[in-house]
Amino acid sequence: MRNDIERYWHELGQVAHAMPFSLLESAAEVLLACYRRGGTVFVLGNGGSAATASHFVCDLAKGTRTDGFPAFRVVSLTDNVPLMTAWANDTSYDRVFAEQLSALVRPGDVVVAISASGNSANVLAATRVARQLGTTTIAFTGQSGGRLGRLAELTIRVPARSVEQVEDAHLAIAHSLCVAIRARLRAAAPAVALDKLSTLEDAATEPVMHDRAS
Repeated sequence: MRNDIERYWHELGQVAHAMPFSLLESAAEVLLACYRRGGTVFVLGNGGSAATASHFVCDLAKGTRTDGFPAFRVVSLTDNVPLMTAWANDTSYDRVFAEQLSALVRPGDVVVAISASGNSANVLAATRVARQLGTTTIAFTGQSGGRLGRLAELTIRVPARSVEQVEDAHLAIAHSLCVAIRARLRAAAPAVALDKLSTLEDAATEPVMHDRAS
């Protein structure tokens, strides 16, 4: 049993070394650009990837908070169980994310779709809606990418065949993106604070104009 455990961790380490880091950097830049223009990031996934989607949203919303900057506008499409079951019942399970997106997403937003296989029907349907509505799409997939890898504009393929290791890597990707974005915002914070201080000082030195009675 220990051999199986050690083998798993050894393989996971090899996956980490083989990650496409340039694509992770591109994904971080896409998310940061969306933030700067006041857009919203929507995240979704099926099964275990639904848990990853919720976790990513939590970290992106709270873990990147920086004094002097607004919070990320980020929404998980995996957490509203009543709404998902309503759409599943009235249309089909394939539409549980697509119908939510069609009501909320706007051009300039970003949709992050997570699927280890790259072939989850509900994830694919949502990604198609996102593309049709002019939204940038990022995919986290497994090694092959599946149909999602060919559909999304930016696809991060985890170089692993094990579903468990792909899902491990997806969460690590999410964490690394949040850490990188937080570092970028905090590096910019002193300049923003200085600019605000300068504005306040300028306002304090402006002469006060008093109305004179005629």
